[in-house]
Amino acid sequence: MLLTDDQKALQESARQFARKRLLPDYQKREQEAVLDRPLLREMGALGLLGMDLPESAGGMGLDGVTTGVMFEEIAYGDFNMGSFMLGASLNGAILQRHAHESIAGQWLPRMTRGEAVISICLTEPRGGSDASNLQVKARPAEGGGWVINGEKTSISFADRADAFLVFARTGAPDEGAKGVSAFFVPADVPGISTTCFDDVGGLAAGRGSVFFDDVRIPAENVLGEIGKGFAIGMQGFDYSRALIGLQCCGAAQASLDEAWAYSKEREAFGRPIGQFQGVTFPLSEGESIIAAVRQLCFHTLSLRDAGVKHTAEAAMCKWMGPRHAFDVIHQCLLTFGHYGWSKDSPHQQRMRDVMGLEIGDGTAAVMKLVIARERIGRTAVQY
Repeated sequence: MLLTDDQKALQESARQFARKRLLPDYQKREQEAVLDRPLLREMGALGLLGMDLPESAGGMGLDGVTTGVMFEEIAYGDFNMGSFMLGASLNGAILQRHAHESIAGQWLPRMTRGEAVISICLTEPRGGSDASNLQVKARPAEGGGWVINGEKTSISFADRADAFLVFARTGAPDEGAKGVSAFFVPADVPGISTTCFDDVGGLAAGRGSVFFDDVRIPAENVLGEIGKGFAIGMQGFDYSRALIGLQCCGAAQASLDEAWAYSKEREAFGRPIGQFQGVTFPLSEGESIIAAVRQLCFHTLSLRDAGVKHTAEAAMCKWMGPRHAFDVIHQCLLTFGHYGWSKDSPHQQRMRDVMGLEIGDGTAAVMKLVIARERIGRTAVQY
């Protein structure tokens, strides 16, 4: 893919920040398992949060392809800080399109400046992949507004978020997706509590449960229309899935670059190990696979920018990105031998981080079902 001069300039800006500010302490932030708020504000000051939002909403109005170029660079430096970048684009778009102007006007600038983290709350204990099978309920409150009760789980940024986009059932259970509404809920509203899971990766971003115990919010906190919230949550996933593919490519490329450099320096049997095909051929295969996934992701984003349907392509990006990035990073880890197996090595950290996205935001099985449904319709769905 050929970049314009403007895209190259933005790419270089993101690259310099990623490699000088993010990469050196990538593992340290993961070990500390806390969100580096000052670093997030630095990203905001550089325009790295919500850059695809309109300028009126605090963004730069960038297209999807350009956003993807910058996103991959950030993930190269720190996979988990890239997750906050992804959240700003996905959740910011929901607020910009569907939130009351008083909410969007207050929260979008805070989010793009890196002063606030917004988390999307869709998944529940009884329905991970079955996203429309929601048990969290919202009922009209006496005197106006809404009251929310229930538990959301496997929520990114659960205990770090300053606000939540909550999808709850306002209709009958048998209405499925048609009975779901979306709400904006600040994290400091009474009745909210959170937990943080002890995951094998992604600790700097965090994942946990969010509990809503008679949480009351005003009527203007409804996003869009009552009963039409599920579509609001789904409409951004064709975009975020392509970006996730690039996030995984960024992590894999970082490990590949480090493995290539090591193959020139490390000697065995009196010569650099880069002279052995057993070392270079697997890395060459990794370069080829990641290049192919990257091109698929940018093709998907170009379809989006052109207004062309891209649901199947986005699903391909989502399952192929984490799966192949994991395999490639694993091979890079093996290239480093015993050092790769050490916790001092960044490869084990990247491998565990990308593994999380083999589950989160849609498993490979669900993505393949989406692809099949796009190709042959509801015949692909068994009831």
